[in-house]
Amino acid sequence: MAHHRTTTDVLIVGAGPVGLSAAAELRRHGVHCRLVDRLPARLPYAKAVGIQPRTLELWDRMGLVRSVLEAAVPLRGQLVYVDGRERDRIELTMPPEVPYGFAALPQYETERLLEEYVARRGTVIERGTELLSFTQDRDGVTARLRTASGADEELRVPYLIGCDGAHSVVRKTLGLSFEGGAFQEAYMLGDVVAEWDLPHAYGIRSSRGAADGSADVLVCIPLPGEGRYRMSMKLPPELAGSPDAGAGAGDGVAHGLQSGGGPGLADLQDVVDRLAPRPARLSGLRWSSVFRISHRIVDRYDRGRVFVAGDAAHIHPPTGAQGMNTGVQDACNLAWKLALVVRGGAGPELLGTYDAERRPVGEEVVGRTVRHAVRGIEADPEDRRTLLLREAQLLVGYRGGPLSGAPYGPEDAPQPGDRAPDCAGLTTPVAAFPLRLLDVLRDRPGHVVLLYGSDGRALADAAAAARTVGGLASVAVLAAGNGDGGDAGPVDPSLPVYRDAAGEFARLYLPDGATGFLVRPDGQLGARFPLAGTAAALGGCLRALSVRPDTPLRDPVVP
Repeated sequence: MAHHRTTTDVLIVGAGPVGLSAAAELRRHGVHCRLVDRLPARLPYAKAVGIQPRTLELWDRMGLVRSVLEAAVPLRGQLVYVDGRERDRIELTMPPEVPYGFAALPQYETERLLEEYVARRGTVIERGTELLSFTQDRDGVTARLRTASGADEELRVPYLIGCDGAHSVVRKTLGLSFEGGAFQEAYMLGDVVAEWDLPHAYGIRSSRGAADGSADVLVCIPLPGEGRYRMSMKLPPELAGSPDAGAGAGDGVAHGLQSGGGPGLADLQDVVDRLAPRPARLSGLRWSSVFRISHRIVDRYDRGRVFVAGDAAHIHPPTGAQGMNTGVQDACNLAWKLALVVRGGAGPELLGTYDAERRPVGEEVVGRTVRHAVRGIEADPEDRRTLLLREAQLLVGYRGGPLSGAPYGPEDAPQPGDRAPDCAGLTTPVAAFPLRLLDVLRDRPGHVVLLYGSDGRALADAAAAARTVGGLASVAVLAAGNGDGGDAGPVDPSLPVYRDAAGEFARLYLPDGATGFLVRPDGQLGARFPLAGTAAALGGCLRALSVRPDTPLRDPVVP
């Protein structure tokens, strides 16, 4: 017999990196959520491995990044071999103002760190709990769960997020289309140690041509541990089983790991002997599997009070480690909007911007990864610098979107919708070392207003104007150069003031004189405006957000 109760604001289905990221952001914003997963335990597979610089920036703002950096290994580049000869060396070097490089971490470790983070904030994964069905109406969602004990539970929640993967029950129940195709080949993965003379901090892509003109490819991504890699390669014909292997739940979506046993160490060694650019001896097999690859995307990311994110919304080749990272950004984009609505600070219209902002990103990622899987990343027409920034997901933006204010200042300056760049060289009277902008933004869960200028009186007036506009979390002042706020009067001592002593903020943000900036909770710019127009500009942003200035926000939960 089902038990009906309402105990939480949001139900999240699926406790992979995307569902955990959604839970982490919701809890950080003071929203209660339940996180359920049908599996009884975390899977010990290094499925998603690459972590992009943009994801590390998001985790920095959450206060998670230190744990990730301690567990991950650097990914410094990729060595490309063709028929045993080095054809290209792609150095994954970021501009100096980007605080993080590329990293590699097995998915089970990423999940462990996120799980510990959300547990510290009061949310524990309910393992062995399956979503059976749900319905929704104007006022909420009614979900039927089967718990680990076998009991059925009926739960009433305001919102539901489906992070339940390529074979998503949430997506199917919503009736969303999932158009695309599949690669004909099956592949095999192995988590192994390789003894060879190649540098460990580099990924390896080694191909050899066949007599029929086709090419077979070996891809190796470094993992923590001496000589350890996740290796992927085509499944040899002699190991191929059913053509539907790895298709999953019989839904026609041929994507993901095949259930059952994987190839053995000898099977992997045979392929490595044939494709590796150097002699290699494999050992220490932790796990292996056969998998298939599809490329699909939903026709929309939401319907009513229910949303999909990550693989539930888009699947594609693993080229460039874009999938998990795109899903994490889905979760962060949706979570701050849900939090603002749930806490009474915005109308439900705000939630429609999730699909408007994130689906174009998903479409671009699916198209790009398919091109790179077929022709190789080295064949991309973009210049190398732009390509690396795009792979790092630092170029993801929403210019012209429903929440992006009007452009202001130089055309080549960061504009509303763009990523808010990090910068170094900020100083305070007390700290004996310079800070980064991420230090200023860290642990501030809401919007942050940055006010830049050299006139202390103008900065104080702009800060007072910003504080009269409801719905925003905090204000920080960035005094230009080495001054103390100018000669026209001191800045309000109750406000945090940082000096742009090295001029890095001015170099990267190109302020047009005294300028204000609104940084969204997901690290994108919401607005830039002349300091004298602070109140009007922020008021316009609030209207775009459907924020209700006169409604006090429900206090966030302090862990």
